[in-house]
Amino acid sequence: MNRVLILSSIIYVLVILALATLNGVLLALVVPLLIYLGAGLVFGPEEMALHVERRISHERVLPSVPVEVSLVVTNNGPRLESILIEDQLPGGLEVITGEVSWLTSLDSGESLELVYTVAASRGYYRFRDVFVEAADHLGIRQKRAVLSAEGRLFVQPDVQRLGRVDIRPRGTRVYAGFIPARQGGPGVEFFGVREYQHGDPLRWINWRASARHRQRVFINEFEQERVADVGVILDTRRRSEVRVDGGASLFECGVHAAAALAESFLKDGNRVGLLLYGTQLDWTFPGYGKVQRERILQSLARAQPGESMIFEKLENLPKRLLPANSQLVLVSPLHSDDVEVLIHLRARGYALMVISPDPVAFELAGMDTRDKTIALAARLARIERTLMLHKLRQAGIQILDWDVEVPLGAAIRVALSRPVPQVHPVEALG
Repeated sequence: MNRVLILSSIIYVLVILALATLNGVLLALVVPLLIYLGAGLVFGPEEMALHVERRISHERVLPSVPVEVSLVVTNNGPRLESILIEDQLPGGLEVITGEVSWLTSLDSGESLELVYTVAASRGYYRFRDVFVEAADHLGIRQKRAVLSAEGRLFVQPDVQRLGRVDIRPRGTRVYAGFIPARQGGPGVEFFGVREYQHGDPLRWINWRASARHRQRVFINEFEQERVADVGVILDTRRRSEVRVDGGASLFECGVHAAAALAESFLKDGNRVGLLLYGTQLDWTFPGYGKVQRERILQSLARAQPGESMIFEKLENLPKRLLPANSQLVLVSPLHSDDVEVLIHLRARGYALMVISPDPVAFELAGMDTRDKTIALAARLARIERTLMLHKLRQAGIQILDWDVEVPLGAAIRVALSRPVPQVHPVEALG
């Protein structure tokens, strides 16, 4: 409409000048402009009746894997002489091949398929709108519209395969698994000796113990192995994020660790839930199997650092989500004010394991440690972190001080293979 207004203004001015000066040349100049304007008004686009359908080749992919996106645009109205179609991409997507905007024409009933390929880092990407602008060939009249074409893409973290992660929650569920249940029955590890009862397998008879009693027979009893409730907690507080030159992110290491741990626990048959805490408490309700794995990976795909929340929120974990005797696995760089809260959770009866990506080693990897100021600051930070982790270990909490340069599986095998002191829970004061 701007061009119509400008042309109309020029024609009006020329007509006034021609009449005022009685100049036929100026009046003659009006004729082609009138023809130009009239053609645009006559052949300009009518109301658009477009239908857009979006197709995405994969809804879930790993980082940097190409994904093909296609838009099928159908013209259900009159012919459009010139139409610009521009897809509105979510931020963070990189176009590898093809174009996201096209200029073409569409006959009535004609469809056009537009294809391009994108790739992205971990994240959740939601496609929403397609911008279209129709015009005549002269560009006199334009009509614009924003069409809805919903779509979504989960770029999930690449899951590292871990071996079995040994956990010892105080409570287990009724189903068979790999976690010692502290109860006698069918199993592998020797648990104790009890008197023979009718129906016990004869191969379990302990002949040495039975030989010491004439009228009594004793059998070996083994420790039952069952599954447990496991809650994986990822720290998404902004203050827990550390970035170094080159774009490496400590938070991304935590996300991949959470994904690998959840995969390992689910593979062993446990009931696993996920909690993201940062700007809000984001729960993935505990569940089993491949469906739960998919839910957790989609939640981790959306995870982003946010403004810090009060960490003490974890003191009020709902028991319907995770019973008090279940296993909690926290992935966090940790801060000094986290110690009291974690000890409180331990006192409530939770078995607590902390996988702590080391922020000191992560930052020092990109610094010149020959600088005396940097070396002194690093030493003080290391001492403070060592004391903090020592307090947590004294409370019976399993700690992995993880240098992210070391593969997580290897770090877990070395650091968490040692037995953890058994601290019985006590009622928290107050």
